Amino acid sequence: MKGNMANPLHLTSLNHISLICKSVDKSMDFYTSVLGFVPVRRPGSFNFDGAWLFSYGIGIHLLQAENPDDMPEKTVINPKDNHISFQCDSMAAVEKMLAEMEIKYVRQRVEEGGIYVDQLFFHDPDGFMIEICNCDNLPVIPLAGEMIRSCSRVNLQMMQAQQHLPVVRP
Repeated sequence: MKGNMANPLHLTSLNHISLICKSVDKSMDFYTSVLGFVPVRRPGSFNFDGAWLFSYGIGIHLLQAENPDDMPEKTVINPKDNHISFQCDSMAAVEKMLAEMEIKYVRQRVEEGGIYVDQLFFHDPDGFMIEICNCDNLPVIPLAGEMIRSCSRVNLQMMQAQQHLPVVRP
């Protein structure tokens, strides 16, 4: 394969994820009231029930299941399951809100080289896994040939300054 091997498809960002739901209304309520997404206009030409939501630079497209009763029930919260992860400012505030909302969750802590990342995992109404973390604490270190990265431009600039690397500006 020739061309730009670092980005062969010339991608610019993640646009959205699509989730099949037993009930679009229940899922909309969850994603708006728990995660802070906002409903946005969806093309009227679609001939199936669904909803589009947007926040944090990403869209979530909810699609009504054709046979909702046939969807599997997920009750065990398994951090190794497929999931989407959101960065937060305060893990304590998130954990407090989840407890107040009576949302069951699993807490996990990852340690790498003295750096700690806290994670909270829970399900949406259809069993899709959500993670809330302070993953920004952990630098993204390529295996070879690339510079150190972070999920946050602020943390990236601090890491580069500490390592005396040139600061990358957006």
